[in-house]
Amino acid sequence: MAKHVNPTRMELSRLKKQLVTAVRGHKLLKDKQDELVRQFILLIRKNAALREEMEKKLTAAFSSFALASATLNESYIEELMAISTGEMTVEVIEENIMSVKVPIMNFDYEEELIAPPFRYGYLNSNVELDESFEELTKILPLMLELAEVEKTCQLMATEIEKTRRRVNALEYMTIPELEETITSIRNKLEETERSNITRLIKVKKMKQ
Repeated sequence: MAKHVNPTRMELSRLKKQLVTAVRGHKLLKDKQDELVRQFILLIRKNAALREEMEKKLTAAFSSFALASATLNESYIEELMAISTGEMTVEVIEENIMSVKVPIMNFDYEEELIAPPFRYGYLNSNVELDESFEELTKILPLMLELAEVEKTCQLMATEIEKTRRRVNALEYMTIPELEETITSIRNKLEETERSNITRLIKVKKMKQ
């Protein structure tokens, strides 16, 4: 639907400039959307690979833990799990990817947290328990990387949807409306010009 504006040449010039800006903005946003989607697909693939790897390792670790739980006292296992083997700190900084601020997580943890010496008597445990604890501690860096990738995917998905709405608004509303309004003003100006010419001709004939 065309806007209701004064059909003047000044208004026509203003709307033409606005249309050029809208078209340029649409192209830039479309390019941004395409690049965001490309990077998002790469992240999704990486996320899927990390998740698959982590699930396999967790399955193996929990299988060993289930076997250990069947032969050991439950309260004894709970006491072992309550013992901390180290500390971990997380520093989160932001990186700008196509105007999307994604988190870069730097994890600082003690070496014992990843490859801990088992702080319990081997006499009271079994092989399955040792293996499950060892596997679970090795999974930690993978889980931390997966958390970073998944959060980045969420933020990029939100930005893609936001950009898509802006692209559609320009493509299906703003640009067509401007084009229709410009055409309407041109038609009115041409009609006014024809009327003026006709009037001048009549005046000229009357003088003659």
